[in-house]
Amino acid sequence: MGRLQEKVAIVTGSGQGIGRASAERFAREGARVVVAEIREDTGRACAAAIEAAGGEALFVETDVTSADAVEGLVAQSVERFGSIDVLFNCAGGSIPEDVAITEVDLDAVWDHTLSLDLKGTMLCCRHVIPEMIRAGGGSIVNSTSVVALRGGYPVHVYTAAKGGVISFTRGIAGSYTTQGIRANAVAPGLVLSERLRERFGENAAAAMASQEDHPFSVGEPPDIAAVALFLASDESRMVTGAVIAADGGLSAF
Repeated sequence: MGRLQEKVAIVTGSGQGIGRASAERFAREGARVVVAEIREDTGRACAAAIEAAGGEALFVETDVTSADAVEGLVAQSVERFGSIDVLFNCAGGSIPEDVAITEVDLDAVWDHTLSLDLKGTMLCCRHVIPEMIRAGGGSIVNSTSVVALRGGYPVHVYTAAKGGVISFTRGIAGSYTTQGIRANAVAPGLVLSERLRERFGENAAAAMASQEDHPFSVGEPPDIAAVALFLASDESRMVTGAVIAADGGLSAF
């Protein structure tokens, strides 16, 4: 029996990278997966791959910054599968224009980054939590970042958003524990996802990794998916309100 057998899991941002790796891993562990992705082509491709491997998936085109879109996502998920047991808020990311706060163009960066990385996470929790309460509980996994744990990265707006995710995660963990809901956050470090490779190039990404004096500093999307799986599953039933640093030690030493 899989570690998420018969559970229903929503994974946002699951068209590529950590989100897709997590959606596929959850499905292999028995979950019925809702692929919530803003890009139709990548979202449908993820759902198709899950079904081709023998799993069950539903693609819902979703802009997590839109309350109406998130409400629709939850409604379609419940209509198809009956309940929601797991929410992995993976949609997010920084943009190249995000730099030191004294230099950043706030008009171009602030609203985009806070909406995607913090508001999107909050909206999904806002609409999923009532369904989890009706189901008798569930597990929420939010995606933060090493930048919120370590003060050495001059992407200050992204850092603020991901720091907000940590505080928000602890807040909902404390508020809904009596309803059987756990909430935790995973903080990836440098992960060689498609987005990072597209942004920096294969060689540049490798060069960035080599600058960090940590043998485990470079991860792949399945590495983070494994951590998300643990937090989503009942194996982590004693873990809530925690931030798991999946950064190869970057934030620790």
